[in-house]
Amino acid sequence: MGEQVTVFAAYPFKVGQKIRIEGSRRGGDWEVIGVDEHTVTLRCPISKREFTWPIFCYHVADEADAAWPKP
Repeated sequence: MGEQVTVFAAYPFKVGQKIRIEGSRRGGDWEVIGVDEHTVTLRCPISKREFTWPIFCYHVADEADAAWPKP
């Protein structure tokens, strides 16, 4: 029998996406203009400023009974 575990996964950004980040200091509307294994580059649609950050957005993938911590 496992524990109730919430699973998070890195968000799979795609160039050209128009996204909105809420609840973060990076909050607002952005266009994804670059993605690699470790970073995402976003452009503000208003100021046109661009920022490259380590991947930081995650989403809940599933909540289920699972071994925790994961072996």
